[in-house]
Amino acid sequence: MTHSLQKPSSLTNASPMTSPVTSSLTCGELLVQWLEYYGVETVFGIPGVHTVELYRGLPNTDIRHVTPRHEQGAGFMADGYYRASGKVGVCFIITGPGMTNIMTAMAQALADSIPMLVISSVNKVHHTGSGEGHLHELHDQQGMVSKVALMSKTIWQPESLPKVIAEAFALFNGARPGPVHIQLPINVITADASHVAKPPKLNKLDASLKGQSVHHILMQPQVTRPLPHPAQLDLIIEQLKSAKNPVLLYGGGCVDVNHDAQKLAELMDAPTFLTINAKGLLPPAHPLSLGSNQSLAVGRAVISEADLVLAIGTELGETDYDVFFNGGFKINGTLIRIDCDAQQLQRPFRADIALLSDAQMAISGLCARLESQPLNHQGLARVATVKQALIEEMTPAFAGQNALLQLIRDEVEGVIFVGDSTQPVYSGNLGFEALATRLWFNSSTGFGTLGYGLPAAIGAMIGSKAPVVSLIGDGGIQFTIAELICAAELELPLIVLLWNNQGYGEIRRYMEEGGLPLIGVNIKTPNFEPLAAGFGAGYRRITAKQQLLAALKEDIIGKQPVIYEVDEADEFLTEMGKTFCCFS
Repeated sequence: MTHSLQKPSSLTNASPMTSPVTSSLTCGELLVQWLEYYGVETVFGIPGVHTVELYRGLPNTDIRHVTPRHEQGAGFMADGYYRASGKVGVCFIITGPGMTNIMTAMAQALADSIPMLVISSVNKVHHTGSGEGHLHELHDQQGMVSKVALMSKTIWQPESLPKVIAEAFALFNGARPGPVHIQLPINVITADASHVAKPPKLNKLDASLKGQSVHHILMQPQVTRPLPHPAQLDLIIEQLKSAKNPVLLYGGGCVDVNHDAQKLAELMDAPTFLTINAKGLLPPAHPLSLGSNQSLAVGRAVISEADLVLAIGTELGETDYDVFFNGGFKINGTLIRIDCDAQQLQRPFRADIALLSDAQMAISGLCARLESQPLNHQGLARVATVKQALIEEMTPAFAGQNALLQLIRDEVEGVIFVGDSTQPVYSGNLGFEALATRLWFNSSTGFGTLGYGLPAAIGAMIGSKAPVVSLIGDGGIQFTIAELICAAELELPLIVLLWNNQGYGEIRRYMEEGGLPLIGVNIKTPNFEPLAAGFGAGYRRITAKQQLLAALKEDIIGKQPVIYEVDEADEFLTEMGKTFCCFS
């Protein structure tokens, strides 16, 4: 969605500004006040001459500023920040090159439905779109960015600021989320906004609101996702009652659903699959959970043979259901879909019954209707048989990589795994069991970019204040390794588990299997020990299980990031794999 409002003559005809307006409040200062009102706690950005006036008001707020080393890193940090904490990440980005740099991160967020607010500058009102070669000028910055955003808007005058910010947060809270872009001409940022509506002040509201949280005291206008229609819930219940072998699919849209997610699976007595972004919704050893194995042949058979599939909060995309890209995922039974996005209800599979609703409210409504009449679909026996078949198909490499992840999970309480596109992530996407939601996510879903794992892990650590492990390959880390110094600057004890297969190992295997010449994949791998030291980070070459355990105990409470380099051919991985217990 792109919006080009008419440029106001008062600013169009203004003379070029060489210094900020000496007003009591600039539009840039008012902007950060509104961001704080909407609960923004952190901004990721690299100041530039076009955006410096956005920073004037920051010291008067409690908003923290984090400086990445590249705008793509800023976007990935904001993405990881939200996924780990549930709080919207905000970026301050300069005109032109800053925006072209962050677009990859915005595309990843759009593909995975991650809210992100990107606030940028653009050339002065009378220069925007002029084609006169002004600093950072693009032909149509808003039009370009709108292709990777839910909405892109220009604030041509300060009076528009409050409603445009409100619209952004309405999208985050009331629809399928994604990135939103708001741009301000540099002479609008410095324009007088003393007459424009200000956020409500806390001291004016707290008298009659005893005992409520600060968030509620601020009385933000709340926009919520649609509630389920009772008649449709009743219809779904009737379908579930008549089904013989239903299957339940949970997606990332259910990430914040409470215990009712597990309760519904039990009341349905149905085999349950979790997408990568829904990991942790059911506990690891739950007898109805088949984890995230819906792309494997055994898991696919469960879904294709089901006479009813209930899919909630999942787009049914190939990076969750067809990760080997062979087109083998099929739904043959009645398909019931519940989603907050009306379009998504009919793509890529047409729903027989489509319910536009918030996931939590729909699941709670189904549970309330089934509590007095739980169903019996022999789910436990069906799942047990499939689990055994999946265990028998495990390869030593798969078992070793998942054993490594499981060891870290059990050793470091509350650890969050933030992954890139690398082999342990691919294996973990299938076999790893998270203990709760928001503890496992990566960029191999949706857009599938490289370089995400390090900056997103930094954002996750800032947002959650929990221990974080970044899973990234020796090829992928070279995309964004500059962000390592940002983690060092912030004294974050981030563990960077670097999987070394001497280049682009996964693509190399793909080319080998296809009989293709190995061109461009056997790249030179850096010596990571001195490289880490140069960035102010620690380094360990991990070669044994006990060494890893001892290192984690020390480094997770340290004050610097540490690279743990693991070679894919290390024998200790094979040994660990021999004792790996799947679904635990």
